[in-house]
Amino acid sequence: AEATVVDEWLETNPGDNVPARVANVARLAYDDRFFYAAFEFSDPEPSAIRAPLGDRDDVPSYTDYGGVILDTRNDGKTAVLLLSNPRGVQYDAMSSDAGGGEDSSPDFFWDSAGRITPTGWTLEMRVPFSSLRYEGTSPEWGILLYRNWPRQFRTQMFTGPLPRDESCFICHSHPLSGLAGLPSAGALVAAPYATAAQRALPRFGLGSDLDTDRARADGGLDVKWLPTPDLALDATINPDFSQIESDVPQITANERQALFFPEKRPFFLEGLDLFSTPIQAVYSRSIADPEWGARATGRWGDTSYVLLVADDAGGGSLIIPRPNSSELALADFRSTVFLGRVRHDLGRSYVSWLTTAREGEGGASNRVFGPDFQWRPTASDRVEGQLLWSTSRTPDRPGLAAEWDGGELDGHGAELTWSHSTSKVDWFLGYWDFADEFRADAGFVPTAGYREGYGEAGYTIRPESGPVRRLRTFLITDYTADREGDVLFRGVSPGFGLDGRWSSFVRLNVGFDRSRSGERLIDTEKPFYTVELSPSRRVSRVGISGDWGDQIDFAHDRPADGGTVRLFATLRPTDHLALTANLDRRQLDVDEAAAR
Repeated sequence: AEATVVDEWLETNPGDNVPARVANVARLAYDDRFFYAAFEFSDPEPSAIRAPLGDRDDVPSYTDYGGVILDTRNDGKTAVLLLSNPRGVQYDAMSSDAGGGEDSSPDFFWDSAGRITPTGWTLEMRVPFSSLRYEGTSPEWGILLYRNWPRQFRTQMFTGPLPRDESCFICHSHPLSGLAGLPSAGALVAAPYATAAQRALPRFGLGSDLDTDRARADGGLDVKWLPTPDLALDATINPDFSQIESDVPQITANERQALFFPEKRPFFLEGLDLFSTPIQAVYSRSIADPEWGARATGRWGDTSYVLLVADDAGGGSLIIPRPNSSELALADFRSTVFLGRVRHDLGRSYVSWLTTAREGEGGASNRVFGPDFQWRPTASDRVEGQLLWSTSRTPDRPGLAAEWDGGELDGHGAELTWSHSTSKVDWFLGYWDFADEFRADAGFVPTAGYREGYGEAGYTIRPESGPVRRLRTFLITDYTADREGDVLFRGVSPGFGLDGRWSSFVRLNVGFDRSRSGERLIDTEKPFYTVELSPSRRVSRVGISGDWGDQIDFAHDRPADGGTVRLFATLRPTDHLALTANLDRRQLDVDEAAAR
């Protein structure tokens, strides 16, 4: 009864910060252990509420959900998203305006309970203060309350305006004051594990006596200590990754570059947003088999930092970048990896320094270091850049990779981008410059030895009625050359994208490209398409994407026809059952006579 009531909400999409069309009421409270948020979401048609049961973080945009966005650092740059659907299925993520966007990999400890009612649905949330990072016992936070309401159109509602001519999100959170007597830091969490296994195999083939191996035991320990509100210390010994979700399969046929897979291992998720820089010089998946690791994540005034060291037993692959492709080399040797970044905030902008190092057996090493920055001269503009230098001594293992002959490599990598966004006009300009010998063995840099210029401009209209609520037309240009100036890729692509009825999204563009394959420059013309919609509770999601037309057979440096088709659908006969279909197909047709 004494909770703070928040009942003024705005529709930010498709409406432009207009009063919400349905009533939303939130109540906020706290005690000495928990922060509480309760919601009453009205709905004129409760039977249309989309609230399937599912796994954690499986709360897609075409379902109903709501919750809180907490900027507990009150820096206007990073926040914790704690959202839930009417069944209590949770979605939590870190969101950063300073780089990295939204990342749902971290899982926080909190409770949620939802219920569908005759007038809509209710949601209650209880968040332990031990799951949050804040300064002092009487902090001031930033907060946004959020509701997602998907019907004919996806409708988003917040407790504050989100101007369309500004490129930040967390910066629009409202101050949450009056908190007092919160618990201070000092939490210690230890998670040990132990396993044992014994194997018996037929001694002379099937039907013979079993030969039993010696029993083998294994174990490990994860520890997290929060000595102060601004410092988190993590350590792990022989971490257990056996329960990590499998990677989504990707097509590898006719691919020239290494494939990216997101990090899902818990130890590497703390401070992951701080490792996000314009050039992806940190890719924790490159640490394939850590036997131990330690990390410190903290903040001192306007300066944030993260330091990580790990011992990698090897067995993974390292990327060897080329101007137009990637090679993978098996790293079957032990190495020690160090990652560190320090970022100093200057209002909405920042400057930063990144250092990475991989020290391998036999004197092999790779060290990368350099500054990066983000400058926001106006609310609509963002300029980002990074300059890195790498020095490497390759392993003396020519049997694993031709370039691994024990020699030295030195080179630079640079990126500079400028993005501008208003309610109608947007553009993005980018320039990349990588030396032939630039290497980032602890990162994901699949190409090197090139210069690239990229430009994209768009114009958006938002009809207030009709089947389409957003239409953006755009033009993309891209030019890439190697260090000698020879063209690697040159392309122009006009197109459009729209949001429509049934929460649909459509994008169509045509690429007029010239690409190098081996010693040949091959011209291609082909359309790229995406159609996705969510027509009802039971037909949650259907769509198709891909391209079709002129292709290149990169394995043989010759033109081809064909394309890629991706079909996907999710049907929910009940809220307890989901039937999902995914079909990916890539096809190349080559005229042998014409290809000669």
